[in-house]
Amino acid sequence: MANGKTVSDSNLLRTLFNLWPYMWPTGRPDLKMRVVWASVYLLVSKFVLLLVPYFFKWSTDALNGKMDLAGKLPDLLVGATALVIAYNLTRLIQLGLNQLRDALFASVGQHAVRQLAYKTFVHMHELSLRFHLERKTGGLSRVIERGTKGIETIVRFTILNSVPTLIEFLLTAIIFWWGYGFSYLAVTAFTVWAYIWFTIRASDWRIAIRRTMNDSDTDANTKAIDSLLNFETVKYFGNEEMEARRFDRSMERYEKAATDVWTSLGWLNFGQGVIFGLGTTVMLILSALAVQRGEQTVGDFVFVNAMLLQLSVPLNFIGFVYREIRQGLTDIEQMFDLLEVKAEVMDAPEAAPLDIRQGAISFKDVHFSYDPARPILKGISFEVPAGKTVAVVGPSGAGKSTLSRLLYRFYDIQSGSVSVDGQDIRTVTQKSLRSVIGMVPQDTVLFNDTVAYNIRYGRPSATDAEVKAAAEIAQIAHFIDLLPEGFDTKVGERGLKLSGGEKQRVAIARTVLKAPPILILDEATSALDTTTERDIQTALDVVSKNRTTLVIAHRLSTVIGADEIIVLKSGEIAERGTHTTLLQKNGLYASMWNRQREATQAEEHLKQVRESDDMGVVNRLAPAS
Repeated sequence: MANGKTVSDSNLLRTLFNLWPYMWPTGRPDLKMRVVWASVYLLVSKFVLLLVPYFFKWSTDALNGKMDLAGKLPDLLVGATALVIAYNLTRLIQLGLNQLRDALFASVGQHAVRQLAYKTFVHMHELSLRFHLERKTGGLSRVIERGTKGIETIVRFTILNSVPTLIEFLLTAIIFWWGYGFSYLAVTAFTVWAYIWFTIRASDWRIAIRRTMNDSDTDANTKAIDSLLNFETVKYFGNEEMEARRFDRSMERYEKAATDVWTSLGWLNFGQGVIFGLGTTVMLILSALAVQRGEQTVGDFVFVNAMLLQLSVPLNFIGFVYREIRQGLTDIEQMFDLLEVKAEVMDAPEAAPLDIRQGAISFKDVHFSYDPARPILKGISFEVPAGKTVAVVGPSGAGKSTLSRLLYRFYDIQSGSVSVDGQDIRTVTQKSLRSVIGMVPQDTVLFNDTVAYNIRYGRPSATDAEVKAAAEIAQIAHFIDLLPEGFDTKVGERGLKLSGGEKQRVAIARTVLKAPPILILDEATSALDTTTERDIQTALDVVSKNRTTLVIAHRLSTVIGADEIIVLKSGEIAERGTHTTLLQKNGLYASMWNRQREATQAEEHLKQVRESDDMGVVNRLAPAS
């Protein structure tokens, strides 16, 4: 991605080419007609605008008694008063045409913003898990925000500002040449050329400063969002001041760059004023000398000045328009670069929907690594028969959770195969594959919406009765009924208003609502206390009944009833069998079991001691009978 750099001249045409479907909306003849009519009103308004200085000139000459307008204009317009009225009326008509043009074009610009934003949003969800794990959310949101605004800037300023300015300059040049001679044309052309040249050079200098300001803004936004997303961690370690200092360092760079931007703007405006002032001075001197020689009237002198003042209005915006267009192209190029990022995992051209029959899962000689230098799975082979439960256990880093990501096809394996009902998952569509798998993860993240919305996320078309039934199966319906707003209670950002056990029950409920034939429990209870774990496990046992279930577990007490337990170590299968069989082997599984059992016994003993101490305090405080 461009990372805030300005769009290069070599990429300018490519960016403009990518923009064309938005400037001339594909498949929207109604918007195309709006573009046509806006262009018509644009041209008419410019011709009307040129009448304004003429009426001013004629009014001046009429007041000065230097011009006989009889026969040259309609009778109603003859006379100074009528000409003054015509002068102001023409200005109002021109203003009205401009506003009509802007109103017609508004829907074109907003449609472009909506289309590009939608396309980017869809593309973000099509990208692979690796991209989202490596992304910086704050910086990415800024790229998307500036990109969507950039397209409106390009469409609006290109068609509504740049083109009108060019037309106005050409018409002004023709009038000066035709009415006053080549010298006036030459001075006007040189003045406009010098003005534009200086504006572009100064604006390029300012864009470099603005790029620094945008980079600082992006960096500050990234740090702010990252810190707020990790609010609890900041509080755990009392690092509020450190986070504030990191944010302030970015804002300090932003402050300096923003100050430089405004300072450079002052120099730009001053330089523009000097150039245009010199050109105007030369033109008015030429006209004043001509008036003294009797070659021109005072009205001509006024006309020249009015034309130049009229031309100065769009020229004053050239720096702003050029900078906005240039910056808009930069922002859009960054977004188009983002849109060109290819998804790591894609459906095969001939991919067909998964034909789910029983839901049997098979891993055959699977090799996988996130980084070629660090293999994760080394020839893993096992099956999960339809309707059975297979648990995968092992030390941290053994590759347990990687299995669930591969089954969901968040990544493609390097060799071997993963299949469902005999169909290699690389040959079926990702949508059909994921539609038959339900997941209850260790870290359940909820949307900042209602409890009902988060449960219904498993099947958006579910009725209220089905949502409540799923909550009852997940053993959370009673808790929801006690909430002030029941199912309409907001759960907060990432579900922070709920406890870990409550969030897990919501996750179970939405998986129940999805009703998938295949279920993955990815350390679904490892972050919970023993009592909550037992309650959740009861709900999970109900949900997994008669479903093909892959359990990835940390606590071995949750997999005692599995049909088969697979023990992973360093990406390889170290042991496999039932709970009883593995204990009899007295190997890795038995060692892990004994350590966890001792830890559980110690935890329960400590709990009993605390309860005993609490009872002792109560007895000592109780009044004597």
